[in-house]
Amino acid sequence: MADTKNNVRIENIKGLTETDVLNRIKAEGYNEIPSAKKRNIFSIAFDIVKEPMFLLLIASGVVYLLLGNKEDALVLLGFVFVVLGITFYQERKTERTLEALRDMSSPRALVIRDGIQKRISGRDVVRDDIIILKEGDRVPADAKVISCVNLLVDESLLTGESVSVRKSASFTNIKIGRPGGDDLPFVYSGTLVVQGTGVGVVQSIGIASEIGKIGKALKSLESEDTPLKKQTTRLVKNFLLAGLVLCLAVVIIYGLFRGTWLNAFLSGLTLAMAILPEEFPVVLTIFFALGAWRMSQKNVLTRRSQAIQTLGSATVLCVDKTGTLTMNLMTVKRIFASDYFHDIDLSKKEELPETFHELVEYGILASQKDPFDPMEKAIKSLGVFTLSNTEHLHDNWEHIREYPLSKALLALSNVWKSPDGHDYLIASKGAPEAIADLCHMGENEVSKLKQHINLMASDGLRVIGVARALFHKSGLPEEQHDFDFRFLGLIGFEDPVKPTVQAAVNECYHAGIRIIMITGDYPSTAQNIAKQIGLKSSGHIITGPALDKMNDAELKEKIKTANIFARVVPEQKLRIVEALKANGEITVMTGDGVNDAPALKSAHIGIAMGGRGTDVAREASALVLLDDDFSSIVQAIKMGRRISDNLKKAMSYIIAVHVPIAGMSILPVLFNWPLVLLPIHIAFLELIIDPVCSVVFEAEPDEKDIMNRPPVSIKEPLFGRNRILISFIQGFIAMLVVVGVYLYMFYNGHGAEEARAIAFSTIVVTNLGLILTNRSWTRPFWQTLFSSKNHALRWIFLVTIIALGLILYVPVLNRVFLFAPPGPPFLIASLIAAIISIVWFEVFKILGGQRSPVKIE
Repeated sequence: MADTKNNVRIENIKGLTETDVLNRIKAEGYNEIPSAKKRNIFSIAFDIVKEPMFLLLIASGVVYLLLGNKEDALVLLGFVFVVLGITFYQERKTERTLEALRDMSSPRALVIRDGIQKRISGRDVVRDDIIILKEGDRVPADAKVISCVNLLVDESLLTGESVSVRKSASFTNIKIGRPGGDDLPFVYSGTLVVQGTGVGVVQSIGIASEIGKIGKALKSLESEDTPLKKQTTRLVKNFLLAGLVLCLAVVIIYGLFRGTWLNAFLSGLTLAMAILPEEFPVVLTIFFALGAWRMSQKNVLTRRSQAIQTLGSATVLCVDKTGTLTMNLMTVKRIFASDYFHDIDLSKKEELPETFHELVEYGILASQKDPFDPMEKAIKSLGVFTLSNTEHLHDNWEHIREYPLSKALLALSNVWKSPDGHDYLIASKGAPEAIADLCHMGENEVSKLKQHINLMASDGLRVIGVARALFHKSGLPEEQHDFDFRFLGLIGFEDPVKPTVQAAVNECYHAGIRIIMITGDYPSTAQNIAKQIGLKSSGHIITGPALDKMNDAELKEKIKTANIFARVVPEQKLRIVEALKANGEITVMTGDGVNDAPALKSAHIGIAMGGRGTDVAREASALVLLDDDFSSIVQAIKMGRRISDNLKKAMSYIIAVHVPIAGMSILPVLFNWPLVLLPIHIAFLELIIDPVCSVVFEAEPDEKDIMNRPPVSIKEPLFGRNRILISFIQGFIAMLVVVGVYLYMFYNGHGAEEARAIAFSTIVVTNLGLILTNRSWTRPFWQTLFSSKNHALRWIFLVTIIALGLILYVPVLNRVFLFAPPGPPFLIASLIAAIISIVWFEVFKILGGQRSPVKIE
């Protein structure tokens, strides 16, 4: 950090101790603004109780009371509380999951505590903390600036002014003022550092900050329904409308032909409960919440739930090279000076030839004193390793000024003054062409330099140039070009490819996903990395300058085959994304910088880097990669496909299981049979259906071929007509089997109560069969039965079988359910009938060659 008249040296700052921090948190709380009110027990319970299914259960209990069946009414209302408890547990689990994800996604801050720099959650910043601000960071709290270099901050969030304001440093004990205006020594929570660096002392946190006084954004935020939720809501409404019509018809028919209007109303309520697929909204909420939690276990944080569904449709994955494909652990591999190359091996204690001393010396001077950038760290490590006992390390030099990197000139310069010197010494480093420009090289010199650069880049090295200058006048110029630079040489860095990348790239290709590598490096470096990771390349590489010369139509055509973009600046990523989208590609884009934000926001799925990414990049993205690893992106895509798959299975099961239940509710009324299903039976079935569709199917492992399929079109609905049709056929055949069993029992001398018991047992066992057959639409159920580690499924099966045995054979319970205990042979018959109801679909799978038998979307 700069060490000017009004600045402090960052290495001299100790900051707060952990004891100080704990005391302040106890006294003043966390650095957070009260957000949308947390749902307490009563609000969750109220939301659950007002669901149609619970209202129907309560209404049925009231009807039983009116009919004088107190025992039935109490049991049914008892079911209300059981279902309420299960749903409440699931809702609380979802709430806790979302709270954990919100904590993970909170803005982060770089602070100094006990003399050590550490990155913490923004909510853990306390008053008097020392915060370090860098380009692209969100300011975590209101603070006074005590040191800064070219610090510009966008305060439009608070002032509405789009022009960034310049900050100055101050040590005077002044009260923090209102935002707005240049050269004030204050920064404010929520504002954005757009240029330079700074150090500040936190003055106000949380509700006491400027944004805390003004904003009520989090309180008023209402989440917009996703297209998927709209689709399911529409489906539920259609079912509800159809159910109301049928219920009204049942009440009228029953009342007119049987004359008991209370019983008619009870039959109508039973049918309403049977038809209404109220599980859909529950499934969506739990699937996406738990899906986001599962993704976080794979080091991917989900910021927008829509991304989970879209991931399964991704066709193109655009990735940065540095830090995503490579380890971002730069080491200096080769240096060039005075027409000589020298290879570096830090594992060996070798003396650095004198020819290269000045190059390394000024490479260090052109870097931060306490570097964060991997390349600057590598240069400093090389200097410490090779120049420790020489006069080329200058810890006592005074840093005067920094000329930052800019869009116009990809080079930065530091101005220094030695304790015993009168001249300014300027060290510059940056892109070799920018350094050549600063040194005013001739055409022949540039041509020769390019040969040396290409030689290094062809070995996969990232190359920068270094130059130096002296300045004798008193006032420093405004532009770097005003110095008389002398070229010192080139530094080549090696950034090893991550060991997991090659396998992940191969997995993407098997999944029908194209990979495009985007890098600021030279084409030869990019090509070298592409070979290492197995990236398919047409041999045609598009460079940033060439991209600028193309119009949109040309780029749209070229991008169909080009998979490597080199010498690209972040702003050009947006054009790449737009061209891919224009070609109908579902695009995933990764990024970490402020300038990556437009591309991240424009892409179908923007993925920001969690480790090195800026807050702005994270805010513009749908996903955040917590470990900055390419293989985690592939795992996220795999998880997205799994979630979509399992969601389809759950929806298919819900539709299928409601058909026999609805059928056995309406057919007895239409054909004047004794009623088979009553509200208490529906309530029991809901105790199975709810956890199955929301927990069992969510926990289902991914299909073996999930990454060997082409991406599903984003235009196709999650559950299309074919899937709904097949689900209805499953349910209809199950209903025919149950009807057959019931009629056989009823017309062969068995009473209505025994026939009802066997029919109900068949429905329960058929329900279990539908679970097994819908766990995979490509593999027979016996394969998934023994190969899967779905513990939730085993518990559901065990509890269901025990509960069925109790209500069939415990006298108190079978009286409540209006059952007569059936003999074992009939139970075996109901089991066989249930198996028959799903056999056709299993045969369908096998005949389909263990592929989906029909286009199920």
